[in-house]
Amino acid sequence: MTDDGTPPPRRARQGLFLARESYRQRRLRDAARMLPVVGTVCWLIPLLWRREGEAHGGTAAAVAFVFVAWLVLIVATALIARRIQPAAEAAPDDTP
Repeated sequence: MTDDGTPPPRRARQGLFLARESYRQRRLRDAARMLPVVGTVCWLIPLLWRREGEAHGGTAAAVAFVFVAWLVLIVATALIARRIQPAAEAAPDDTP
C-alpha cells in the first residue's frame, strides 16, 4: 500500500517473446514428427468398421480409404518438407 492507502500500481506483465520464424519451424518439425502417428491411426480406422451389415461398402471401401489416406499423407509430407528449412549443420566457431 502506498501512503494514501491505494494499492501500488501493477507492472505490465511481459509475454515470452519467440521469434516468429523459428517458432514456425519448430511447429513444422513437430507436425512432421506426428505424421507417422496420424498415418498409423488412419490406416487402422477401417479395422473399426462394423462388418455386420456391410453398410460401409466392405473391403472395397476399406482399400479405397487406405489408399486415399496414403495419398493425403504423401501430399501433407511434401508440403511440410518444402516449408521446413534445414538446420545449421555446424556452429560458426567450428571452422578449421
